[in-house]
Amino acid sequence: MPLIIVTTSPRVAPGLLSGRAWEVLASGRLLAGSADHPLLPFISRNVEIRADAPGIAAEAVGETLVWLASPSGDEDFMRAVGHAALALPEPPEIEVVPGSYDLPGARLLDMVGVMDQLRRKCPWDGKQTHESLVPYLLEEAYEVLETIEAGDYAALQEELGDLFFQVVFHARVAQEREDGFDIDDVAEGIVDKLVRRHPHVFGDVTVADADEVNANWEAIKKAERAAKGSGSPLSGVPMGQPALSLAAQLLRRAGAHADLRPSGSDLGLRLFDLVREARAQGLDPEAELRAVARSFRDAVTRVSTDGQDAVTEE
Repeated sequence: MPLIIVTTSPRVAPGLLSGRAWEVLASGRLLAGSADHPLLPFISRNVEIRADAPGIAAEAVGETLVWLASPSGDEDFMRAVGHAALALPEPPEIEVVPGSYDLPGARLLDMVGVMDQLRRKCPWDGKQTHESLVPYLLEEAYEVLETIEAGDYAALQEELGDLFFQVVFHARVAQEREDGFDIDDVAEGIVDKLVRRHPHVFGDVTVADADEVNANWEAIKKAERAAKGSGSPLSGVPMGQPALSLAAQLLRRAGAHADLRPSGSDLGLRLFDLVREARAQGLDPEAELRAVARSFRDAVTRVSTDGQDAVTEE
């Protein structure tokens, strides 16, 4: 006879089980390790509350037992019942039936839960504001950029997690304001925007290539700015970004007005013209200068290291 272990995801509402799981729940004696198991209110049959792994393993030799694993997984019990079963002369068959599965993105719910506890229970996290978090947001964004530029994709996962934490943190802070918003509002806003700006994916618009996608994107953004009462193509450009990136974005967004001549110092105008030149060549001036800066850093490091080695040898 088998011991059937039904597992469930803590990120799926209790009671939403697979067809196979519901069949199993009607097939044998039901057992659970706690009277607080979230599935119990959805089960009309009697459920025995017990957790003695050796006894359960022995009884499964003669009859079908169904163990309702807690959403946390009951790893200690699973390990103990496995050892107990192997110690028997005729071990029972042990089958694991997933009752519910995580959907893609389900672990984001864990992040929201952790952030809520940090905000309520950690003195440091609890006192932060949007303004105090700004340096960390910028720092994490640049660390993501650094891993990509270095091709360090092994570190990229962690750095993206640090950056995502800042997004969740800001949403949690905003949630406390009377006129605020929460992480669901943030997600809803970006989903609506992406659907609206991709009519070739979510609508009936046909495009020939990526260039046409980009043209449609810009046209939709222009219509959105007009609907908000802003006729300037430069509306919404963040002026606090690095100067080369700022100049490049202004020129790109200016469209037909990109040839207008600004005023300023001779050095500033020459730098602005270099950004124009990069744009004409299809290059990102920020990325180009950063690449040269990294090369300079490496050259200085090599010279400094060689000099130290020479001193050591002497």
